[in-house]
Amino acid sequence: MKNVFAKSSSPLRKIFLVSLVAFGLMTLDNSTSWLSPLYRVADSVVRPLYWITNIPARVQEWGEVNVTSRTVIEQENVRLKQESLIHLGQLQRMAELAAENLRLRQLLNATELLVDSVLVTEVIGVSPSPQSHTVTVDRGSDDGVYVGQPILDAEGLMGQIISVYGGHSVALLITDSTHALPVQVLRNGVRSIAEGTSDYNRMTLRFVSPTSDIVEGDQLVSSGLGGRFPVGYPVGTVASISQKPGDTFVDVEVDPSAQLDRSRHLLLAFTSKDGSPDRNGR
Repeated sequence: MKNVFAKSSSPLRKIFLVSLVAFGLMTLDNSTSWLSPLYRVADSVVRPLYWITNIPARVQEWGEVNVTSRTVIEQENVRLKQESLIHLGQLQRMAELAAENLRLRQLLNATELLVDSVLVTEVIGVSPSPQSHTVTVDRGSDDGVYVGQPILDAEGLMGQIISVYGGHSVALLITDSTHALPVQVLRNGVRSIAEGTSDYNRMTLRFVSPTSDIVEGDQLVSSGLGGRFPVGYPVGTVASISQKPGDTFVDVEVDPSAQLDRSRHLLLAFTSKDGSPDRNGR
């Protein structure tokens, strides 16, 4: 009888001891920095896995580049030259507008929120959890990356850096359910807060009054409030507006501008307020 009791209590004793050790480690991690060396060791061990998981995509990209026929390459080259010419023409006009805007800001003695430089980076890892919208990029503190740095693709704002290591960093996307972003309507400057919904293709606006001048199709850009993101980064487009009976506020859904679940090559923006020592775009 005694042996039976001992056998049945042994698993419970092990579970209790494991729980006690886990609680102790969590308490130690929250109250001290003694476990920081372990994090760095774990990071060095896990980092090669990002490169290994990225091998199939690199092989596919290499195959697409080398298997493409000469005719297709020539056609693509012509198309790119035409697009480049169009963009250069647009850039000339934008340079004029930027210069005029700068003169007006100087006359008004306003604070300038200009991007000093950008750094090209590549996605090397994606969070496996559908509820956690984070990506790992191949730039880190060695390249001057810092926590809070805005990250964007060719279409718009994607998120911000939340963790920085020597050779890579982790970015939280704007569609993560824990992310909130101050925005304003490009058409009239109405301000709001855009929140993530754990859906790469949908965001929502918080506390929008039924009398607010926001309509479907309005473009949203970062407002600059809070000092985390500079003014004017494209965020998304208002997709729908609805109100449930009895609700005080309307439900506003937003389609993000950035291709959050597709873009691979991104830009890290160094703003004039970041204080980063390295802005050479290495």
